[in-house]
Amino acid sequence: MEKIVTVEEIKKTYGTGKKTEALKGISFEIEKGDFVGIMGASGSGKSTLLNILATLDKPTSGQVTINQQPTQNLKGNQLADFRSKEIGFIFQDFNLLENLTAAENISVPLSLQNVKAKEIKVRVKKIAQRLGISEILNSYPAEISGGQKQRVAAARALITQPTILLGDEPTGALDSKSARALLDTMTDLNQEDQVSILLVTHDPFSASFTDRILFIKDGVIYQELNRGTASREHFYREILAVVADLEQ
Repeated sequence: MEKIVTVEEIKKTYGTGKKTEALKGISFEIEKGDFVGIMGASGSGKSTLLNILATLDKPTSGQVTINQQPTQNLKGNQLADFRSKEIGFIFQDFNLLENLTAAENISVPLSLQNVKAKEIKVRVKKIAQRLGISEILNSYPAEISGGQKQRVAAARALITQPTILLGDEPTGALDSKSARALLDTMTDLNQEDQVSILLVTHDPFSASFTDRILFIKDGVIYQELNRGTASREHFYREILAVVADLEQ
């Protein structure tokens, strides 16, 4: 399989005097079409890892390679271009622009890449149909539900056809029905369109939709859990057992 993300011995230290080691040497790979979960308690290092993968922060040492490009040497416009083309990001709180319609929010990444308006319109229509939000394209964020906002955010993240889709607790602000709908949609995108996804979550239910979970504790990978051929319900019970072990 094609490796699209390689993380090699990533360490991250904060502070100058008394230093804090947020990450202590993390390594893993993501292949094309993987659906990977990252779990860990608050302060475990999972948010730091996500920020480094998203190129929003740099590691103290180690290397991240995305689509065969080492990321830590990228700067300025080069970094911005790389981030906009290679990385899709879904935030917990949607991060939609309130004065733009859903269609305009979705099109922002393409506008920043100077894609022609005619092509933008075609691509927005296509991704909206894929995510079931065609009927709300002319609505503003204040006029749609939380679940619809997150689907708009997902469409915006996917419109550039990124190498990797990063989700930062994307179901955290949703009710259970909307959360389940979003997770089903992400699963469909992963299985049918081979979208590679890395999902950071503290929620075992959300994590049960992934195929592989990396549990982080005190800045290291504490355990890796693979779903294999197990049902989602069985995988969910396995996750709960590891989470209980982590909390001891």
